[in-house]
Amino acid sequence: MEKTTLPTTAINLLQFLLPLITSLSPTYTNVIHLGCSNRCGGVAVPYPFAIGDPKCAFSDAFLLNCSSTAPPQLLLGNIPVTNISVEEGTFSVVFPAAYSCYGRTGSPMKDSRVRRPHVNLGSRRPFRFSDVHNKLTAFGCGAQALITNEDGGSGCVSVCGTASSLPVVCPGIGCCQSPIPQGLKTIEFATSSTSNHSGRVSGSSNPCSYAYLADDRFSDFGGVNLAEFPERNPGNSIAAIEWVVEEKTCEAAMWNSSTFPCRKDSDCVYSKNGNGYRCSCKPGFRGNPYFGCQDINECAEPEKYPCRGRCKNTQGSYSCSCPFWMRGDGKDSCQSLLSVKDTIAVCGGIISFFTIVLLAFILHRRREREKNFLLNGEMLLEHQRVRIFKESELSKATKNYDASHFLGKGGFGHVYKGILPDNTLVAIKKPNGSLDQAQTINQEFQHEIAIVSQVNHINVVKVLGLCLETKLPLLVYEFIPNGTLFDHIHRQRSSIMSTWQNRLRIAAEIAQALDYLHSLANPPIIHGDIKSTNILLDEGFRAKVADFGASVLIYPDQATAMVNKIQGTLGYLDPEYLVTGNLTPMSDVYSFGVVMVELLTGEKPYAGNLARTGETVNLIQYFLTSTENMNLGRIINFAVVREAEMDEIEAFAEVARRCLSFSGRKRPTMNEVAEELGRLRKLNECSCGGESCMSPLTGISEGRVGTTEEQPPASIGTLDMESYEIGR
Repeated sequence: MEKTTLPTTAINLLQFLLPLITSLSPTYTNVIHLGCSNRCGGVAVPYPFAIGDPKCAFSDAFLLNCSSTAPPQLLLGNIPVTNISVEEGTFSVVFPAAYSCYGRTGSPMKDSRVRRPHVNLGSRRPFRFSDVHNKLTAFGCGAQALITNEDGGSGCVSVCGTASSLPVVCPGIGCCQSPIPQGLKTIEFATSSTSNHSGRVSGSSNPCSYAYLADDRFSDFGGVNLAEFPERNPGNSIAAIEWVVEEKTCEAAMWNSSTFPCRKDSDCVYSKNGNGYRCSCKPGFRGNPYFGCQDINECAEPEKYPCRGRCKNTQGSYSCSCPFWMRGDGKDSCQSLLSVKDTIAVCGGIISFFTIVLLAFILHRRREREKNFLLNGEMLLEHQRVRIFKESELSKATKNYDASHFLGKGGFGHVYKGILPDNTLVAIKKPNGSLDQAQTINQEFQHEIAIVSQVNHINVVKVLGLCLETKLPLLVYEFIPNGTLFDHIHRQRSSIMSTWQNRLRIAAEIAQALDYLHSLANPPIIHGDIKSTNILLDEGFRAKVADFGASVLIYPDQATAMVNKIQGTLGYLDPEYLVTGNLTPMSDVYSFGVVMVELLTGEKPYAGNLARTGETVNLIQYFLTSTENMNLGRIINFAVVREAEMDEIEAFAEVARRCLSFSGRKRPTMNEVAEELGRLRKLNECSCGGESCMSPLTGISEGRVGTTEEQPPASIGTLDMESYEIGR
């Protein structure tokens, strides 16, 4: 077996520390015959296991080998064993890592930088990989790990942000974990990568994908620096193997009492990981159940078995009694005996104390609400037209923010559905930060209220009021009942999405709202996070733009907004904004172009593959290629009922293509987009009525569908993430 060192992680150290750690726990090394060896290289080998000699083991399945190396090593076949636990029915093994590396051309290497372990515990051995303790762990940028056997398997995919070191836990950023199925006796690793490693500069990043099967009680991947991780020999891990004595029922095993292995004061227990049983000491006993368990003297271990009174050991248990002047269960506490008079006095004092505390708390809450109102109320001078709600009013409307009223997450908090006393439905945005973040959240709150309070458009969600009595203020919006455009496109078979007319209407309404924000709002507003999840549909399925948490105001002396951190959603983000950090109205134009592609194709822009075919492809690149090849028919996911509709779809696609230009200067303004979609909508309404009321369209571009200019890079919108923020 390959043995390596990895000084930058704790993985290989576990091979040496685990025997030391387990040695601190009780071990039972009973042997069935004199002369049977019960230790190899510092690892205790208790019965039913044995080393070498079949007469020392319960069966041949439990025979292990002790190598002749220095120091000697306990082996199951060629797999090193580091610990055996009779109590848990497990043993720990050293497990090789799987990895694959990629050259600077982006192609997998064919040399020794690929390792795909195949481990077979043996079909006749009653051993299985533990599904309780083991986790499949993979790390690397774009690492894909898969563990398989003849019945299936499991796997996971990790992605990388800007950080090169892994956190203490494994959240999916540079590292991922997955449970394994039950009953595995044979497994095979496979690793691959979703990242394009071509053009990599030596030392700038790690071109490898790594996978481990690791016992999560002893594995720690925190602090691993991916850039410094070795491309060869990434080391091993510690994995847990569960074992049973025989793969039969307890009833069948008990028929022959002479061979039944469970001895005095032990129970026959079934495995939860496949067929079979093992022996376990009864409660109050410990030891090796295959030789007979011994009673635990609980009185000698007060840390584990507490007793506040007089302790007396019994067979399989213990008793604890309080002294005669005290009462209670000695295992919990002993209380002094008080007279009735003393009890009344004590109770009266307690009631008085809590009454004073309650009154003080009520006064404190009242003063806090008044203080918060004064602290948050300075913005009222600028925003007089919004309603001021009381904290109790909103708490009652949401049943104290019950989970049944939870709608989702917004720009800076959670959103709840509320019902006011007049039965008006509202959406309440509640900040979810800590009190330590109150100042920052207040600034974000004031930023959002400064924007939404001055917006008044039929296709923009309306703010109804705010609450200033809480430490972190609340926003109250009109309630939009029919969910998000994303849900109607991707998550449900929505009849509203079955026709081209409705898709065109929704796109035109969104364009009108953005045109209003860019041109008619004073000062103009850049939304900053246009996506289908931020487009809501009201009771009449009218589109309404929502969530202004990432929005900015553009004052007369500004053409762009330089932001401190890039906000938005992968797949919708303007590539020029990503490069320069300058947020412009053209950034909204690009994001709207992505929404137009969603409406045409029914595909998610950040999924990385097509839902209909499973083909791995960048959606925007796929769309632009289809328009260039005059092949729109293969990408739309709705029925075209009239020949005239195809002309409208081609004109619509041309607008989307222009919006997706890499350079912002080559994109149309939202005013031009809104006018063009408005003309398309009127043409659609006329053609539906059987009339020809419009002359051929004069589009916002001079070319027809199929002429492309610059295209977004293939990396934009291919990561499997919803949203992100990048600090500048």
